[in-house]
Amino acid sequence: MTKQRPNYVAGAFTSFWLVLVIAPVYVLIKASFQTQEDYTLSGPLSIPKSLTTSNYSTVVSSGFLHYFVATGIVTVATVGIVLLLVPPVAFAIVRNQSRTVTFVFRAFLLGLAVPIQAVIVPIFFIMIKVNLYDTLIAVILPTAAFSLPLSTIIMTGSMRDITPDLYEAMSLDGANSWRVFWNMVLPLSRGGLATIIVFSALNAWNGFLFPLILTQSKSDSVFTLGLFNFQTANGIDAPAICAAVVLSIIPILLVYLFARRALIQGLMGVGGK
Repeated sequence: MTKQRPNYVAGAFTSFWLVLVIAPVYVLIKASFQTQEDYTLSGPLSIPKSLTTSNYSTVVSSGFLHYFVATGIVTVATVGIVLLLVPPVAFAIVRNQSRTVTFVFRAFLLGLAVPIQAVIVPIFFIMIKVNLYDTLIAVILPTAAFSLPLSTIIMTGSMRDITPDLYEAMSLDGANSWRVFWNMVLPLSRGGLATIIVFSALNAWNGFLFPLILTQSKSDSVFTLGLFNFQTANGIDAPAICAAVVLSIIPILLVYLFARRALIQGLMGVGGK
């Protein structure tokens, strides 16, 4: 048995990349626990002399947590729409090779090539015409629509990893398409489901352009707009802004931590068969 030689070059590049990733996170968290004076006098990578939670108190007292309610509604609704539409569509694409289904799948692929900035003005006028402007529904619908193409590709790749023998076994047992989909396909596609949940949740949680253009009142503002307004109202209060950013990261980070294993499995299945 030959002894494997260590790859020092790869290790050096990996360490360098790790530093690049960790450094901004360290600066963000450190600044959120510093006073404005300490943050101004010390360097971004320096070790803080003292820590304080006053920045978090400032964020909470400013009403910033109100934005989390609106953001949570947008995120949950977006994920719900994606989970309702994408798995049946992906199942039809995998099991039905007709021209109509193939055309629908290609239409979903074309959706990946359409940037949000190119359609934001038509969406704005549509929402005004249907009396949805300045509502959370106006943010939810386009956010879910732009999550559908990639989510469909991910679910299609995940379902294609299911062997044809399993479908034949279910058919021999007399199972119809609905039973095959519900009792076999969905349980075996947990990785793909976790992937589209995290992906669509990230899109909704971090969305900025749709809330900025399609909402106006403070009651319908999400936290990305809250960060923008907080920064405007407190121009150079960088520690308080960093505290608000840290608070906004925590929920979606918890979602990722709980779903990371299934997420990796789902991404590995994107290539499909």
